[in-house]
Amino acid sequence: MSSNRDIDNLIELMAKLPGLGPRSARRAVLHLIRKRALLLTPLADSIQRVAETARECLNCGNVGTSDICDICSAEKRATGELCVVEDVADLWAMERSGVFKGRYHVLGGTLSALDAVGPDELRIPRLIDRVETEAITEVILALNATVDGLTTAHYIADQLGGRVRLTSLAQGVPIGGELDYLDDGTISAAMRARKDV
Repeated sequence: MSSNRDIDNLIELMAKLPGLGPRSARRAVLHLIRKRALLLTPLADSIQRVAETARECLNCGNVGTSDICDICSAEKRATGELCVVEDVADLWAMERSGVFKGRYHVLGGTLSALDAVGPDELRIPRLIDRVETEAITEVILALNATVDGLTTAHYIADQLGGRVRLTSLAQGVPIGGELDYLDDGTISAAMRARKDV
């Protein structure tokens, strides 16, 4: 078995990915090996490039290949609307829906007393700074409808109250739901029906 150490290591690493367990990882690795020229080599090259170039946007927290992401640098996205999401997966879900044409702010999580996550561990101070320095007219709180998401939304509303119009996603997002798992139609309906906080 020692001759298979590299393959076993790849299986262990793949098993750590969301949605994959040890059995699924073994099947995926075996498939990659069988399709080495078509899949494995291009995948390895792509992973290497992303490992070297991926970075967090200094402005919003999105993931891209430059210091300022394409969304933040697009002049046509300077609509005055700022959509606040928990993480990059939520931003990508919103972008998939195609309903929002403004800019984003990724918090990097939610407030959680149990996990000792306070405002300074998130990008809340940067959000407040952006509202004060950019021409923001509306902040849309597109946070997951969980206890921590709602707590975070209330905290942000308290911090920004009176400075800017605050709205949140409305119907379509179920309690306990997470944006990354919703279909595009549900996200679109929720965005159109947002309400004041």
